[in-house]
Amino acid sequence: MSSFQSTLAKSASISGSSLHTGEKVTLTLHPAPPGHGRKFKRKDLTDEPIIEAKIENVKTVERSTTIAEGSVKVHTVEHILSALSGMGVDNALIEMDANEPPIGDGSSQPYVELIKKAGIVEQAVPRAEFSVTESIFIETKTGSLMTLVPDNAFRISCTQVGPDGRFTQFYSTEITPAIYEKEIAPARTFVYYEDVKPLMDKGLIKGGSLENAVVVRGESVLSKEPLRFREEFARHKILDIVGDLALFGRPIKGHVIAVKPGHGANADVARALSKQLARRIALIPPSVTPKGGDILDINEVMRVLPHRYPFLMVDRVVELSEKKCVGIKSITINEFYFQGHFPGHPIVPGVLQLESMAQVGSILLFKNENVAGKIGYFMSADEVKFRKPVVPGDTLFIEVELLQKKRVIVKARGRCLVNGEVVSEADMMFGIIEQ
Repeated sequence: MSSFQSTLAKSASISGSSLHTGEKVTLTLHPAPPGHGRKFKRKDLTDEPIIEAKIENVKTVERSTTIAEGSVKVHTVEHILSALSGMGVDNALIEMDANEPPIGDGSSQPYVELIKKAGIVEQAVPRAEFSVTESIFIETKTGSLMTLVPDNAFRISCTQVGPDGRFTQFYSTEITPAIYEKEIAPARTFVYYEDVKPLMDKGLIKGGSLENAVVVRGESVLSKEPLRFREEFARHKILDIVGDLALFGRPIKGHVIAVKPGHGANADVARALSKQLARRIALIPPSVTPKGGDILDINEVMRVLPHRYPFLMVDRVVELSEKKCVGIKSITINEFYFQGHFPGHPIVPGVLQLESMAQVGSILLFKNENVAGKIGYFMSADEVKFRKPVVPGDTLFIEVELLQKKRVIVKARGRCLVNGEVVSEADMMFGIIEQ
């Protein structure tokens, strides 16, 4: 798959009946700009609202996946999302004149053909792939087991088990556009005969028939045509997994191992991926752009402070005014104190966080011309609090604000932040004396 995002070359439409509501519907795929993602547009409603296909918008997962924003819903999104994701289309507007896409023959093959009819074009923006680095394991009350482990490609291995072990099937494959089109897209949805009446009693599968679903009755298969694959049920479950994980919003590099999967379990995996992504983003230091005033690089910092390795706790100053100074310290595993401070579970000693505040406070003192030729000594610290551990890989933002200055005594308030959260804080006092 290309490392760049893609969309459709032109618009294309398909019409038919929906599976659960039985309504007639026309679905049109439209091109979309980079970063747009996949979104549904309800053309049949006032103001033509748009719903983004993301895991946060999932509302129900009974026999299909429904997304909603407010009172606006789109049912059974998994087959069209599966086709778009499986064929590598990142950005598309999915316009419909009803609340559920057409079911076609119960597979995603009609949508693959629609995508090929529209054509796929590459966009000059890199694709943001997500490589799984932490394993995910989910077990549901209904017996679904979902595991996601690191891999250098997107793979799915699925074991489908029916009631009483009937039609147990296994299939494993890498997911690429070529493989998806040939091996996954033609697999049709299926239902067990004993489930048909309960589903109809719930107002589901109003548009269901042997033309768009395979019905399993006992050891027999009821269908307008023979099974398309020996493992058609397992392959259709993979089709659903691809569609539901598309709600994560990024191409995945990882291996999904699924036993008795369902839309609920699939959605749980997508949510777990979103949490991993959020944690990963939280580790990225915020953009360091000066907010005004002076900035100092490491050489200028060393001209102000007398400290040197291993006790210099400021790498850079990104904001410096008469009343406030903000410094940065990047924490690496190579810091000398990690050799003896909780080896195997390295955290930055609180006393060194306090020292970093004192050093930034000293820089703030020297912003004042009246202290030229003098030196600031750290005298005391009050209201010291250590709120969260600081670990290798963190970027420490050290903020010190001047509170009061009386002759040779200066009071200041300091705090250290990681990813915008306060990890430590203290009220400090400095004395200014002649060098």
